[in-house]
Amino acid sequence: MNEFMEFFNSSSADNVSTSVKLLLLFTVLSLAPSILILMTSFTRIMIVLSFVRTSLATQQMPPNQVLIGLSLFLTFFIMAPTFQEVNDEALTPLFNEEINLEEAYDKASIPFKEFMSKQTRQKDLELFLEYSGAERPESVKDIPLTSLVPAFALSEIKTAFQIGFMIFIPFLVIDMVVASVLMSMGMMMLPPVMISLPFKILLFVLVDGWYLVIKSLLQSF
Repeated sequence: MNEFMEFFNSSSADNVSTSVKLLLLFTVLSLAPSILILMTSFTRIMIVLSFVRTSLATQQMPPNQVLIGLSLFLTFFIMAPTFQEVNDEALTPLFNEEINLEEAYDKASIPFKEFMSKQTRQKDLELFLEYSGAERPESVKDIPLTSLVPAFALSEIKTAFQIGFMIFIPFLVIDMVVASVLMSMGMMMLPPVMISLPFKILLFVLVDGWYLVIKSLLQSF
């Protein structure tokens, strides 16, 4: 009878462990899109690449699938050290039953907090901390995710728009020059965008624009 109870208890423990792992997996998968967009470098990369396409006025070239795929792989490249630290400090010990689920959550949030805090403006973080009535954190570990995540997203959007503005300027100059030339020639019925598009693409190719944009994005982190 005792042997049967021990076997039953061990089987129950194994079932509970498996259930916890499945619950954790489904939770992560359900939150994966939000984590990817709001807690990584994906937002900045995607916005900047969209600015490049808009400034070139190439409509749907490159297609959305290409921009999203490129942004996704660049995000994995940039976030690789953070993901590796989460795996080493939280997921592996949890699956080895060295820590419980609550400890794993705390350990997994620290690498993301460190990454996001480096890219978040102090003004944005103070806005959400003051609105929520939270005390001033003494360290990065003490910053609540409920305040850090929206502050990080706001900072990322501002940074992406700053980079996008700098990308827009040379192409805007080309549009203005072409429009002025057409107007001086009396060709006011000819759309300037149609004439400036080949020049913008030529300029972008000659300066190796995609390389410069990706390099700038990587260096911004």
